[in-house]
Amino acid sequence: MEQETPAALRRIAEEAARLGGRILAERFLGERTIELKGSSSNLVTDADKASEAALLEFLRAHYPHHAILAEESGISQGTGLRWLIDPLDGTTNYAHRVPHFCVSLAVDGPQGVLAGVVYDPMLDELFSAARGEGATLNGRPLKASETTQMERALLCTGFPYDVRERPDGPVGLFSRIVRRAQGIRRTGSAALDLAYVAAGRFDGFFEFGLKPWDIGAGSLLVQEAGGLMEQIDGRPFDVMRGDVLASAPGVAAEFQKECHLFLQELGRIPRA
Repeated sequence: MEQETPAALRRIAEEAARLGGRILAERFLGERTIELKGSSSNLVTDADKASEAALLEFLRAHYPHHAILAEESGISQGTGLRWLIDPLDGTTNYAHRVPHFCVSLAVDGPQGVLAGVVYDPMLDELFSAARGEGATLNGRPLKASETTQMERALLCTGFPYDVRERPDGPVGLFSRIVRRAQGIRRTGSAALDLAYVAAGRFDGFFEFGLKPWDIGAGSLLVQEAGGLMEQIDGRPFDVMRGDVLASAPGVAAEFQKECHLFLQELGRIPRA
């Protein structure tokens, strides 16, 4: 049985992510099947399923007793640690042949996420972190940006699948923040967005309604690179709660203040 140190878990996660990424890259320009998952904007492709099947087989061979929470197959019971798996984050991009997507794997325990990997197979960029050991991109250390002013901050966001039914939160916060920041991007992959915050490419990220497999790996990358992870309402980060805010240290206070004021105006948290 493999060791369960953060470093060992990170190594296995890296191998698994590359395996899943190869499958996605090989199928990217080929024929694909696309299905809907409950809404017209939530897609799953044959590549999602093939990548996940390979990841599950690989991880069970190394850690047969671990629990697994995967996007497509759901929960597999186990003991001890738990893997959070997104075999293809950015499925809508992939379905439209936009080359911006990734594989995301994290493993967590009672004390939080221990290791996480986000792999972009089209750019061959492997973002990797182990708790207490820093974050890297293809082996080079990562550091969150040193931006200190919101007016100079390049941020990123995404919209949940139910944004058409419940636009007030995501669209409203976007409208507020876009007036303060230098710019906001929407790339279509929350896992890569968080990896880019860790790499200092983005100065912050916010999104409502994410799932544990979307944010498990990215949250550790941000923290190990010196960034901050919180809930949008200011509460401590929890991988099981999907309204998240990631930021570089220099803009964190101002970013959080804007989010807090917005949620007060929306009536989601009490006014002071």
